[in-house]
Amino acid sequence: MAQLVAAALTLCALFLTQPSAATTTSAVRVNKCCEKFEVVYDGKCTVATTVNATVWTPEFVGRKGERNVRVDYRFVIGLPDCGTKQKFNVYDYPDGYDKLILFTDGQLRHLILRHHSSHWGNIDNFLDEDYSDAGDESVPLLKYDYIPGLYCMDRAYGSSSVEGAELMEGFMGKVCSPKQDIHWTDSDVMLRKIINPICHGMAIIILLIVAIIYFVLPTLRDLVGNMVTTITMCLIVSQAADLVRIFTEFSNHVSFLIADLFFYVSLLGAFFWLNAMGYYIWKMFRTRNVFLRVSDGRKYCWYSGYAWGCTATMAGIALFAHFFLDLPGRSTKAEDGSHSDGVDGVFESQDSISWLGIAVFFMPIAFIIIVNIVFFVTTLRFINRMHTYGRIHHKLRCSFVMFTLIFATMSVAWLFLILSWLHVDSLLYMHIIANALQAPCILYICVLRQKHVTFLVKSCFRDQVPQTTEWGDEMTYMNGGDY
Repeated sequence: MAQLVAAALTLCALFLTQPSAATTTSAVRVNKCCEKFEVVYDGKCTVATTVNATVWTPEFVGRKGERNVRVDYRFVIGLPDCGTKQKFNVYDYPDGYDKLILFTDGQLRHLILRHHSSHWGNIDNFLDEDYSDAGDESVPLLKYDYIPGLYCMDRAYGSSSVEGAELMEGFMGKVCSPKQDIHWTDSDVMLRKIINPICHGMAIIILLIVAIIYFVLPTLRDLVGNMVTTITMCLIVSQAADLVRIFTEFSNHVSFLIADLFFYVSLLGAFFWLNAMGYYIWKMFRTRNVFLRVSDGRKYCWYSGYAWGCTATMAGIALFAHFFLDLPGRSTKAEDGSHSDGVDGVFESQDSISWLGIAVFFMPIAFIIIVNIVFFVTTLRFINRMHTYGRIHHKLRCSFVMFTLIFATMSVAWLFLILSWLHVDSLLYMHIIANALQAPCILYICVLRQKHVTFLVKSCFRDQVPQTTEWGDEMTYMNGGDY
């Protein structure tokens, strides 16, 4: 019996001397990037003794500005679990724009200051929940808070390029990108992520209808009809590529580069084919003997060599400029503007076409627009000077009107695309509207506005096979008044 009592007393003594579970679980969790005996040296975890450095000891700040608050903490070693979010580094050096504050509850605050700051001054300015942009240089521009698990922190050292200089000492935090919550009921999100993709899908369907009509009906497969088919196919590819670019969170840097490439190449090809159409109509009006259906296939091959050759050449130059000539700028993306000068820049190198590459794609389009304006003015003057012209010239005149309207529609849509890059919401909304109206306008210009095309379409639904004579619909419906 005495032995049992002694054993019970011993167990009670051991139980009382052990730290309680409440004490263990109440310790604040602090995420440390490297092991306890390591520091971050030139961006890598390094044993502190090898670089004569001091391991990191957390310094906690109270919510009311108390400094060096004593807190029971426990280290959790490893990088943050960001899931699908990006990770980026924030360096807190004495003369930097970025400051890191570790609160007593384990939460990390990242401040982006207005100017270089080697001292904190009044720390209360850095703890306000809401910052007002009142021009006070002591107040930060931006702040981001990270709960434990979404960051890790450690002491950082950087070697200097000057021999004999001391190591740069500061702190490093690897944090998850603070993505904003998406509310689908918000009007801006509805327009950008729901209405805009729906409009792209409808545009693809409408343009495909136009392409099928001009490709299936034999009497429309003259040179101008083939050009219209090619232009609509280029616009379909550009709409599909732009649809991929809308959903940024469901892709990676490689697919964005491919989507950008398809978008700009197809758009450039559409304008080169439009330029070829304008040149063909301008040339035919200046020719004395006009035969529309003579060697149309051979002419289409020549125009194909011009349009696709120029498009491929400019695409190659743009890719060369993107990879070898352009400085890192637009090619690196930040999430919601969340990184600053202290962030080590490139997340995934090159995820979209750079500004120099875009300039190589868009400068030829601007030049094509100027040349097409010249074709329009000179051809219009020639038509106004004509007093009598035959049926073929009448068809060319209808083709000229169609070219003019398509040229105006595509140019307006291209102009709003450029304006949407100014980061003004109203201009972006106007671009979405202009892009949504582009396909219905082309359907009206190429099909609904032209009586002979609607006549041919109706004849297909009435089980009447269109005439496939050598001279096309301009001879078949010579006296029908359908032009």
